[in-house]
Amino acid sequence: MVRVSGLASGMDIDEIVKSMMQAERVPLDKLNQKKTYTEWQRDDYRAINSSLLELDTLIRDGIGKQASFIKKTVSVSDPNALSIKNINSTSDFSGTMEVKNLAVSAMMKNSEKLSIDPAVKLLADGAAAQEISIQAIDKNGVLGENKKITITADDTLNSLITKINSNTDVTAFYDQQSGQLSFTAKNTGDIADGAEIKLTGDFFANTLKMDADNQTANGTAGVNATVVYNGLEISRSSNVINLNGAEFTLKAKTDGPVTFSSTADVDAILDTVTQFVSKYNELIAKIKDKTSETKYRDFAPLTAEQKKEMSEDEIKLWEEKAKSGTLKNDSTLSNLLTTMRSSLYTSVSGISGTNALSKIGITTTSNYLEGGKLTIDEDKLRAAISEDPNAVYQLFMANGTEKGEMGLARRLRSDLDGAMKAITEKAGKASSVNNTFTIGKQLNGLDTSISAFEDRLAKLETRYYSQFTAMEQAIQKANSQSTSLSSYFSS
Repeated sequence: MVRVSGLASGMDIDEIVKSMMQAERVPLDKLNQKKTYTEWQRDDYRAINSSLLELDTLIRDGIGKQASFIKKTVSVSDPNALSIKNINSTSDFSGTMEVKNLAVSAMMKNSEKLSIDPAVKLLADGAAAQEISIQAIDKNGVLGENKKITITADDTLNSLITKINSNTDVTAFYDQQSGQLSFTAKNTGDIADGAEIKLTGDFFANTLKMDADNQTANGTAGVNATVVYNGLEISRSSNVINLNGAEFTLKAKTDGPVTFSSTADVDAILDTVTQFVSKYNELIAKIKDKTSETKYRDFAPLTAEQKKEMSEDEIKLWEEKAKSGTLKNDSTLSNLLTTMRSSLYTSVSGISGTNALSKIGITTTSNYLEGGKLTIDEDKLRAAISEDPNAVYQLFMANGTEKGEMGLARRLRSDLDGAMKAITEKAGKASSVNNTFTIGKQLNGLDTSISAFEDRLAKLETRYYSQFTAMEQAIQKANSQSTSLSSYFSS
């Protein structure tokens, strides 16, 4: 449709229609403002959910793992011969170990000097591919799986060695200058009455001049490690030995017993608990701030037209107030603060001694306005960890069918899980489709209303222009008639 811009009437039709439409757009602006505010609210819920997940993950990987409380400092009288680390012993350990001999890997080499260029193809042109296989002692000290390798027309000795080293339990090495090829078992140890390396395939004997196993003059047998642990002689295929929840790594033979003892790694355990308290306090502060924010009802989200008339600083200051209070007095978050406080401050039934946070030096701050933040008496916590780190773990992670019997961290994770599910139902996740959560459905409804209103305004604007066009045409016709009459009377 062609719009007439006031040539006949002398009126600024575009400006008049624009002014008329501004009033009509007010309800649409309010719909867009409501949509913007709802999106802010959704994003704030999701930000809180991210914080809940962070605390939940920290608990799971920190105070929720027994490994965090069995960290130990181990003293060894001869660290050059022996190193020890705790794996899963919940109590301290001590004793002696004499290293009588170290475990050694079996090996074998070719029986004749080779004259092979390692970069030249191994098979003659047109020769069929060949299959070989290698068996070797595994980490459990027994003969492992038979690993098969195909030698193709493109393979050189270099590429074959790469295949062997990557896919079998032996390490191959070729020294071109001496023509020597060797295979060494990746795992140490001796297989009683049997070979530690077995080779299958004519290619080994015919081309590489290797025997069928390491039990020949061209091979050496593996050797087991032998130690005397607290007076008891023990033999193992590896130089890494697990005994009573600790891992002993043998480094050298000794002339006599090496003494060792362990104590709780108080600093490491203390750091784990401190990280939890810090993250918990951080979450408490964030939730309390969001649920008690002032809601400025006179500061609605700015429209595009309003932003055009403001500076960036003015927009920033305005939106700080407009965004405030999106989660004010939210029941899900307020209830979470209450349940978390209850979960942490109620003692754990079913265990004696260390059954409450106060027993390990953790209490609430004296300022009730902080919403139940925790504070640590480090000396008392250190003492509790030194005395019985496993008791501290049980305080956090005791099992139980009833909530009162559960450890504090188990309770807390249950509280967090319930809140995260409730918030997800309300605000969804970044990957969620709008029709799967409450706020998303509200946004879909607003989009529908906005689209319908925009269609209505477009039709209204078209109608206004049609009316003004008709007026312009009428004036133009009247002016034409007036000119004609004037011309008639003047003749």
